[in-house]
Amino acid sequence: MKITVLNGSPRKNGNTQIMVEALKEGAEKNQQEVTILNVANKNIKGCLGCKYCYSHGGTCVQKDDMVHILDELKNTDMVVFASPIYWFDITAQLKTVIDRLYACGSTGFHFHKTALLLDAGADHVFDAAITQYKAMTSYLKWEDMGIIKVPNMLEKGSMKVCPQLEEVRKFGESLK
Repeated sequence: MKITVLNGSPRKNGNTQIMVEALKEGAEKNQQEVTILNVANKNIKGCLGCKYCYSHGGTCVQKDDMVHILDELKNTDMVVFASPIYWFDITAQLKTVIDRLYACGSTGFHFHKTALLLDAGADHVFDAAITQYKAMTSYLKWEDMGIIKVPNMLEKGSMKVCPQLEEVRKFGESLK
C-alpha cells in the first residue's frame, strides 16, 4: 500500500514531524511505501471557488505547488492528515490543502483510506479538527483508519519522550 502523509506543521523537526516519522517507520516495517509531504512550506493558495476544475478534468486554474500534491495523491492508497492544533483546529496550511482537494470533486479520489494525527500543547482542544475530519470522511465515503491525538506537547521535541509515540509507530505497523 502506498501512504501519503500531508504534514501541516510549519515547524521543522517539531512534534508533528516526529510523530509522522514514527508512523512512517512503523508502516515501512510491513513493506508499506510512505511519502511525507510537508505542505506548510509549499506555495499553495486558497481555493477560489471558481469551479474551473469541474470543467477541466480536475485541473485547478491556479498553478502553484498544489499541482504536485494532487499528482502525488493520484498514486496513493491512503492519506494521513497530520497537524498540530493551532487555535483549536488544524493549521491553516493543511486546511488550505484540504480546501484545494475540491478540484478532485469532479473526478473523484484515487484513495479511500485516511487517518488523522494530531498533537497539541494542551488537552481538550481537538474537537474542531476531529469534527471536520469525520464530516469529510463521512461525506466522501473515505474509510477512517484511525485518529491519534497527543496532548500536552508543550516544548519542541516533547514528542521524542512521549509514551504515545509508540502508539503512533504501532498504528503505522497495523496499516495494510
